[in-house]
Amino acid sequence: MRTTWQVLRGPDGRLAAALTLPFLAFIGLFLLFPTIVVVTKALTPDGQFGLSAVQSALSGSYGRGFWNSTVLSATSALIGGLIGIALAATVRDLQRPAWLRSAVDSWSAVASQLGGVPLGFAFIATLGAQGVLTRLFATGGIDLAGLGVTVTGFWGLVVVYLYFQIPLMFLVMVPALQGVRRSWQEAAAILGAGPFTFWWRVGIPIVAPAALGGMLLLFVNAFAAYATVYVLNPSAQLVPLQIRFLLQGNVITGEEDLGNAIVACVIALLLTSLLLMTALQRRTLRWVNT
Repeated sequence: MRTTWQVLRGPDGRLAAALTLPFLAFIGLFLLFPTIVVVTKALTPDGQFGLSAVQSALSGSYGRGFWNSTVLSATSALIGGLIGIALAATVRDLQRPAWLRSAVDSWSAVASQLGGVPLGFAFIATLGAQGVLTRLFATGGIDLAGLGVTVTGFWGLVVVYLYFQIPLMFLVMVPALQGVRRSWQEAAAILGAGPFTFWWRVGIPIVAPAALGGMLLLFVNAFAAYATVYVLNPSAQLVPLQIRFLLQGNVITGEEDLGNAIVACVIALLLTSLLLMTALQRRTLRWVNT
């Protein structure tokens, strides 16, 4: 199979290159150029190179915002990742009912992309102060808010994030688990290895890179979430909301580039996570494609 570079150099190379130009222009205009501008402004707050804006972005209330976003994203990624792996492992060997596998696949494809304002309002209608479940438990004398069960608190946000984190992890893990061939299990059984030994020595090492890469994807997905948390708790001390606050012009003199510095730090964090995720996925594909 020819590589992309070989195709571009072949007889149809000019046509292939022409077809990629609109995409490359889009990436350059709406991704690379804004990134370069933001990073430049973050590193030259006074017109000269300096790290004062970056230091401010990582200290004080803004530093707490990074910490809160990291803890929230890591918690939802870990819990969502473990549940998503368990769901994918269960569905992998599921034969009956026949409709259940396709139903789970369809739900995961939709739910993994269902975030933002609709998801926020859905949870407000369910667990908000006047939500359906809140009122239902109140009729039984149980005050969910008094027990700390709210959609505005830390664990409330984790539960909301899990709605799209679990199906996303399921979609990531299904191909990886399908890459564990049944012939390998049969060969291990012939050699006297039981199911536990096979998964401990063969299965888990194979799917571990996909699992770690999937959790990194969930971390990035949660860290960058904005609309959902804005609907649920606009005053939450999280990085996406702090960026919105600063880029709207709510800054004091001398901190005009603070928003750009925070965005630059977020770009560095997410880019590092994505590079690690890509490396782990490449390791997984070696087994899936064999």
